[in-house]
Amino acid sequence: MPTGNTSVRKTSELTDVSPSKRLFTRTPNLREENPLILRQQLHEYFVTTFDRYESLFETLASDLAYYEKPISLRHPLIFYFGHTATFFVNKLLLARMIDTRINPRFESIFAVGVDEMSWDDLNDAHYQWPTPAEVKAYRDKVRALVTHLIETAPLQTPVDWNNPWWAIIMGIEHERIHLETSSVLIRQHKLAHVKNHPDWKPCRETGHAPVNGLVKVAAGTVTLGKEKSNPYYGWDNEYGTHSADIPEFQASKFLVSNQEFLEFVEAGGYKNQSHWEEEGLGWVAFTRAQHPTFWLKKNGQWYLRLMTEEIPMPWDWPAEVNYHEAKAFCNWKKVETGLAVRLPTEDEWYRLYAAAGLQNPGPHKANGNIHLDYWASSCPVNKFPQGEFYDVVGNVWQWTETPIYPFAGFDVHTIYDDFTTPTFDERHNLIKGGSWISCGNEALVESRYAFRRHFFQHAGFRYVVSGELKPVPGSHYETDKLLSEYAEFHYGDEYFGVANFPKALVSLAIETLGDSTKAKALDLGCASGRATFELAKHFDFVTGVDFSARFIGQGVHLSQNETLRYTLADEGELVQYKSRSLSDLGLERTKDKVEFFQGDACNLKPQFTGYDFILAANLIDRLYSPAKFLHAIHERLNIGGVLMLTSPYTWLTEHTPREEWIGGFKKDGESFTTLDGLKAHLGEHFELIKGPLEVPFVIRETKRKFQHTLSEVTFWKRVK
Repeated sequence: MPTGNTSVRKTSELTDVSPSKRLFTRTPNLREENPLILRQQLHEYFVTTFDRYESLFETLASDLAYYEKPISLRHPLIFYFGHTATFFVNKLLLARMIDTRINPRFESIFAVGVDEMSWDDLNDAHYQWPTPAEVKAYRDKVRALVTHLIETAPLQTPVDWNNPWWAIIMGIEHERIHLETSSVLIRQHKLAHVKNHPDWKPCRETGHAPVNGLVKVAAGTVTLGKEKSNPYYGWDNEYGTHSADIPEFQASKFLVSNQEFLEFVEAGGYKNQSHWEEEGLGWVAFTRAQHPTFWLKKNGQWYLRLMTEEIPMPWDWPAEVNYHEAKAFCNWKKVETGLAVRLPTEDEWYRLYAAAGLQNPGPHKANGNIHLDYWASSCPVNKFPQGEFYDVVGNVWQWTETPIYPFAGFDVHTIYDDFTTPTFDERHNLIKGGSWISCGNEALVESRYAFRRHFFQHAGFRYVVSGELKPVPGSHYETDKLLSEYAEFHYGDEYFGVANFPKALVSLAIETLGDSTKAKALDLGCASGRATFELAKHFDFVTGVDFSARFIGQGVHLSQNETLRYTLADEGELVQYKSRSLSDLGLERTKDKVEFFQGDACNLKPQFTGYDFILAANLIDRLYSPAKFLHAIHERLNIGGVLMLTSPYTWLTEHTPREEWIGGFKKDGESFTTLDGLKAHLGEHFELIKGPLEVPFVIRETKRKFQHTLSEVTFWKRVK
């Protein structure tokens, strides 16, 4: 907890927040110096967000609607109903604002699985979903917990990136993101599973679609990137610096309307392969799409699916499509007009924003269909003029040509290191401008959100006429220092005659296991995954689990027969480029025998059980509650199965609160080692069968700086 200028306020002294006709609360100014005012603003921001999110799920017509998936690439909606609440608990634990879970099972099954990442577990057979009433009861407990923290926890202003209160704002903004993404899933649900709701009324205005045209945008410089002193919450990808000179270009006055997009459909645009990029062709072939996904044709007439109903096609509303469809339209338009038509880049969108003279949403209704200020749907593309353009912000998100990339100086937040990093793969394109439901941080000009190109959001596009695209900053090579070091540690060269650590551990394990059963193994805290692959040479199947999606992304990359590329620091700004593949390491035959998941070793999902062997390498002294891990790990092993623990026992309070250490201190006046603690915690279910042994490892930092460490290794057999 921060110390210094703090303030505590009793529950009764904070104004109760009740439903009203006021505008949906804006993201608060975290530089507010008066702690009482800031508490009040955060209290209102949290409660109104929590209420609005729950009202969204009131559009579901029955309990069955919670369990049937709207699309196969997502969990059923019961997951999202619980996910945003468990996010608060999981992040507050990491920020150490709380030290106790509310419901460990919920906080495990609702933890991850929201994006189409290969480590997301979307297999319903692995879940016994609770009822909506049970999830609502859980949400009530989370509501009470967060409200109590806002009212009573010590508060030092301002609230910035390093303040524990950042976790509270993070939870609120995270729920506002899911307010939007869940509304898309509801829109993709069967019509029989949804119903109209007074809080979610669509626009009823429609008329003739305007004829689109091009407007000149002057050349200018774009300078992007938040300072950590910015008064409003930001996600990691918003910070850093980026600057570019943008030449003059032309942009469409309006978003592309349904009427304008119909010309592409009727011209056979979905059937003409020449209009589609290679990735888009694959999507069209797989889906057999012939028109936008929210369009329906019945009795010769076009209709549009909204969130909870179908309406006759409003031709003057924006066409809502994925990137592939928007790109194909631009390629078709390029042929039709002879102009260099394409989607705008992120930088060009910022020039549009500057030309329109716009500002972030204030206390009054926005001049744009954004932040739920007007309707629960799109509206006519000529409704909101913004400078010489319409809908530079609001109505629907706008696809860009730019894959998301990190600004110079990018850094991850310690309690959410995988918010953006998994999307730095050149497969997630930025969307700009926000939609009718984009609220909080989403509605700020600085926000940077990206989605897979085949995904659907409330997203459309406008086109520009401009020159060739410049490549975005970035590289196929991993440049994050920690990830690069671990890539080398797991898959790179050996130094000073010290054997590769993950490989040496597996060799020692196989020697110890002898001829015992080797069906299933679990590599817990697998990091970049080398031991997972090495174990798969001996076991029928191996699961790698790590808390960080950034690390397991390297293992996933290799398992897909791709090459892992990374840079290593030599000195100063000098680096060397390295690459590794499974075939380089003689591990190519293991790729179909491994799987990777993101998970919390102290609160694993129920399906991670029935193992013959569990490896927990250099994990125990990085857990927030090693005792909790040790007391439950026997449940994951078969009787007779073996647990292998390795650790240098580098106890640090930044990872493990002092009261959670299991050794490395004086007890009753005598030294109490971590091995003593292991024996005390594991003795009921395990017997020590080998060790302690010491296995060395070396981590390269630069060409002339290395870490040389000894890890103590013990083997424990489950006996009951």
